[in-house]
Amino acid sequence: MRVLISAVGSRGDVAPYTGVGLRLQAAGHHVTIAAHPSYEPMVRAAGLEIHPMPGDLGVLLDLPQRSTPAYQAGRIPRLTTLLHRAGHATYDAAEHADLVLVNGSAPFGYDVAEARGLPSAGLYCQPMTPTAAFPPIVLHSARSWGRRGNRLLGSLGVRAMIPFHRATAELRRELGLPRRPVRDTLARQASERWPILHGHSPAVLPRPADWRPGLDVVGYWWPPETPWEPPAGLAAFLADGPPPVFVGFGSMAGGHGRRLAPLVVAALRYAGVRGVLQAGRAELGVDAPDGLGPDMLAVGAVPHEWLFPRTAAVVHHGGAGTTGATLRGGVPSVPVPVFADQPLWSRRLVELGCAPEVIPFRGLEVSRLAGAVRAAVREPRYRAAAQRMSRAVTGDDGAGAVVELVERFAATGNLRGS
Repeated sequence: MRVLISAVGSRGDVAPYTGVGLRLQAAGHHVTIAAHPSYEPMVRAAGLEIHPMPGDLGVLLDLPQRSTPAYQAGRIPRLTTLLHRAGHATYDAAEHADLVLVNGSAPFGYDVAEARGLPSAGLYCQPMTPTAAFPPIVLHSARSWGRRGNRLLGSLGVRAMIPFHRATAELRRELGLPRRPVRDTLARQASERWPILHGHSPAVLPRPADWRPGLDVVGYWWPPETPWEPPAGLAAFLADGPPPVFVGFGSMAGGHGRRLAPLVVAALRYAGVRGVLQAGRAELGVDAPDGLGPDMLAVGAVPHEWLFPRTAAVVHHGGAGTTGATLRGGVPSVPVPVFADQPLWSRRLVELGCAPEVIPFRGLEVSRLAGAVRAAVREPRYRAAAQRMSRAVTGDDGAGAVVELVERFAATGNLRGS
């Protein structure tokens, strides 16, 4: 089968689908990933084809030092335009597809499949469907509002995703589809039992009991592992002392590197640990790669599955993929969430016993970070909990569930289970 995966978003919204695509390809299917051009090397390195989407969502994730309401409002038309163009790119890519799979940042993929007369399914790394079990990720907060409050806010939150709905409405009009409010689309998906597989472990966040049929939690989708040798400087640094603490914010905190680097270095030294700072979009440590001192090392891209097991703890933004990678590596976390689903995963790390506390990105300061790092490194219970979770998450076969979904359709023409 010819499978198209529409993967809008940052690196963490694309990388999991390279592992999924590789498994599908090994099962005999042809896979194309529609993604922003900056991720073409990553997609092609997995041996998959890419259909480029215009723009780069990562730019819109960058936050100024002080994010005002006017700034946030100004992002809505830019995000709407980016999503609208991504929708058209997905439509073009679907011309030669038999099946369309879409991530949580590409809800228009359902409409594209309708316009092309193709079956479709969701592959979500984050829980988007309202539930009483936990608060909606659109609130950017892990605070529970109670069962009724969580579900109500979740329903309101889905309807409040203005750029996504505007882009989808315009796309439907241009593709000759009838106008359809978002509530009607959700009702149609529910009546169809439109399948959505969620790529996180049920041991980390179980499937809510109040979700409709067709929504399943199947396990993490790991990026493919490829042979990798560390640079000489990194290998020497790791061998030259006790395991360091890794600090990285992935695609988050763009433009904050100059502020963050001195703060992070001071906190790690106050905690009495060595550090590896990964540049990421924040360019953490890039301005002073030779001025960090012998106890700190700045690095670029390093496979998390290789590095994390060699560290004492990981300070990270709490993204779905990075959270999974810390658990897979059996290493304690200090989560510093920025927005979206990150507070949810961060809070789960604490509830699972794998992290001492959640430090909101806006509240990051030296003494608090130092205290959390010291606890994560020195108190054995956090590593013990992370190692227990490592056994749980590596026992899942998330990619296998996607292969099963696709092959069920290939054999029966039905995407739904029994």
